[in-house]
Amino acid sequence: MLVHIVMWKLKEHTEQGTRAENAAKMKEILEALPAVIPQVKRLHVGTDILESAPETHAILYSEFDNADDLKTYAGHPRHQDCVAFIKAVAEERRVVDYFLE
Repeated sequence: MLVHIVMWKLKEHTEQGTRAENAAKMKEILEALPAVIPQVKRLHVGTDILESAPETHAILYSEFDNADDLKTYAGHPRHQDCVAFIKAVAEERRVVDYFLE
């Protein structure tokens, strides 16, 4: 199993809305992906409710059978729509991919 984790620090305010509104929208659009991308085995999005330091406002946890399935997910048009929105509202992004044994 390949685990893909992405963490974002969001801009305080954008044309799309406030940080909280954008985090909620990210959660909504990302969590809709497994219904249209069968390679996604598990996907969960969390948003920061305790204002942790250092700041991370949203996190994606997802699982795939292998690296090819992750590449299929990454290139899928619906995922690319999510990427476009997130790029507009995110200030920083961190990613880690690892195999779960």
